[in-house]
Amino acid sequence: MAQSLEVTERTVWRWLAAAERDESAAAEPGARAQSKDRFSVTPEVRRLLALWKGNVAAVHRELITRAAKGEGEPPPSIPTLHRAIRRDLTPGERAGLAGGERAARKHDVFLARPRGWRNQAWETDHMQAPVLVDVEGKARRPWITWFTDCATNAIIGVAVTPGHPSRESVLAALRSAVLREDPYGPFGGLPEKVRVDRGKDFLSRTVTAAFDLLDVTVEDLPAYTPHLKGTVEGLNRAVESMFLAALPGYARQPRPGKRASRPNDEVLLGFEDFTTQLLAWTLWWNTEHRPAPLRGRTPLEAWQDDPTPLRDVPATDLWTFTLEDAGTRTLTTRGIRFRKRDYVGPWMTGQGGIQVQVRFMPHHDHRIEVYHAATGRYLGPADLADEATEEQVSAVRKVRAARARRLKRDLQASQRERYAAATQAGAPQRLGALTTAQAGAELAQATDTDLSDLALPDLIPPAAPPAEWRTPASLAALATPGQPAPLPSVSDDASTPDGLGGRAAPSTTDEDGDAS
Repeated sequence: MAQSLEVTERTVWRWLAAAERDESAAAEPGARAQSKDRFSVTPEVRRLLALWKGNVAAVHRELITRAAKGEGEPPPSIPTLHRAIRRDLTPGERAGLAGGERAARKHDVFLARPRGWRNQAWETDHMQAPVLVDVEGKARRPWITWFTDCATNAIIGVAVTPGHPSRESVLAALRSAVLREDPYGPFGGLPEKVRVDRGKDFLSRTVTAAFDLLDVTVEDLPAYTPHLKGTVEGLNRAVESMFLAALPGYARQPRPGKRASRPNDEVLLGFEDFTTQLLAWTLWWNTEHRPAPLRGRTPLEAWQDDPTPLRDVPATDLWTFTLEDAGTRTLTTRGIRFRKRDYVGPWMTGQGGIQVQVRFMPHHDHRIEVYHAATGRYLGPADLADEATEEQVSAVRKVRAARARRLKRDLQASQRERYAAATQAGAPQRLGALTTAQAGAELAQATDTDLSDLALPDLIPPAAPPAEWRTPASLAALATPGQPAPLPSVSDDASTPDGLGGRAAPSTTDEDGDAS
């Protein structure tokens, strides 16, 4: 019987003994009796599980302590407590009590959205690449900003930033996503809506204004709901395992308290090389990769098979729509005054006195775009007048770095370096323009406040030592000649035991009058 049921003989004997005691047990051998005194999980046990992060042994100790104080019934054994928790709580509840809502969400069932049509919905996100890249001699982890089409899984637009991304990164990626001309096509056009996840860069005034001008609806998703934009989240996971993990400098996320290690002789990719390889992988993803939801088709084939008409925007209009508005200014003989600096352009000749509207790309403060305030006609660009040379800018950066080391509390606020987002392979472009006057003023201020430069240790030579001192000739030459030596506080009758001469230690008298 035990062999046929694939159990042990002891189990069969236990079933027979249970049937002798209760005939109803013979109907379901091995089933546990549903006794009324069986322990079950109470609200108190649930609260303790949440307090101790799912540690059943810690919950058992807490129940024993409370029972000893007369605050509850004695708890069951730890195996019984384990069985009750597995029986009364679902896997999602146990994971949630131990790890929070994110852990519980892994046991949920999610519905899949209909595929829809191309440009019906885009999703966008920032991703910090787990790869160290050489950016001007420093190892940095660049950020990737991209837009994906939910219907075709195509990467519509991408921008890479050497430093921390900003709204300028979003606008650069948006322009590469909307334009369908080379090298961005054939994907592009205007979507109906874009899903974002409450990122401050995506919800900034400049970006939301650009979406409004382009007639694109922004769908702001609730916080901590990555499953609501699963297309771009899946792309973030795929690019690491399919591409980034094979690059030199790959820095896998370490465990808490551990530092990521890499070979000392490893040669990192330059920013330009990294951008080139990422764009090449993006092209492979769109033209050769066949994601499972597309049923054997590439994103390009899915895009071309969709007959949905596209809404295009001219490149000049798109550039205008994705600039930040700075209000109106008056064009004077010195050009246009913007942020306490002057901007000039060759088209300004004979235009003095008119009202213009200033638009600019965030953090690109070396140039502004100027439009006629009344008609909105584009007049032309204006560059920063009297821009500092590269040597001056480099000197200013060194001074700023020294000041930041002294003022560590202001390091993050004052020394965040901005880089332009790149949609094509190229050298990293540092943002932040300075005029010659600003560079000179900051350098002069740093020189005046550096105490090491102001110190004059040889201005007043030290006084000559007493004649009985044996002073080296090199030090005696540095002393002030003819300067009287200071009178000693005690007599110089005593000499050092080694016969080299010296001043005796001053005598002191204790409370009893004894000299020491």
